[in-house]
Amino acid sequence: MRSRRTAIAAALLLGSLAFAGCNAADNSSSDSAKPLSASKGTNPLQNPDGTKPGLAPVTDEADRKAGRDLIAKVKTAEPGPKTGYDRDQFGPAWTDNVDGVPGGHNGCSTRDDMLARDGQKVEHRDGSKCVVSSMTIWDPYTGKTVEWTKQQPSKIQIDHVMPLSYDWQQGASQWEKLKRVQIANDPINLIPADGSQNGSKGDSGPASWLPANAEIHCSYAIRWAQVSLKYQLPVTPADKKTMLSLCGG
Repeated sequence: MRSRRTAIAAALLLGSLAFAGCNAADNSSSDSAKPLSASKGTNPLQNPDGTKPGLAPVTDEADRKAGRDLIAKVKTAEPGPKTGYDRDQFGPAWTDNVDGVPGGHNGCSTRDDMLARDGQKVEHRDGSKCVVSSMTIWDPYTGKTVEWTKQQPSKIQIDHVMPLSYDWQQGASQWEKLKRVQIANDPINLIPADGSQNGSKGDSGPASWLPANAEIHCSYAIRWAQVSLKYQLPVTPADKKTMLSLCGG
């Protein structure tokens, strides 16, 4: 009986360390333990807090229906004015000083947390358990595997799934600053992706812009819905219609 209790306690401890970020052991030493399926991300329906890697295609019809059901719960509203928007309204870029989201106050920047979350064969800068210097990553937006180094930082950028300017126009302008800092650094709203894809997206919603890789369009729509529902932010009617269609609705 004692051995069984010990085994359960050990399992709980391992679970609590799953997203401990830079306070945990160096990711490069444990990366080989990632399941092969993680190389192409995780089904967003199985990753509701965004702490698992990437954004895998959703192809199973039951999952696509579950995605449509989730999207159906999203509220709609026409966008408000962009007046007053500034990136600084959402706090310093990639700040670790954020409460209430996974990875906050773990000693690493949000950017490095996201690179370590989605990358494989992750290496860190000498003397650091945080700063990612190189990795291999599957980019869901292009469907390509990328060899990334810190010497080419813009090759992989961190995309805000619901862009911050979009958030501002859909209601975040009325939030207190803490909540804006949360959505800017919440793993559920962040995907490392091809820099040119991120640049072309700007602050567009799904009706105006979609990733080049059509295989993840339903997943992308589901992730939009997850962010929208978590933060009670409406999307435009055109965006919701598109999101439903991407999952077969």
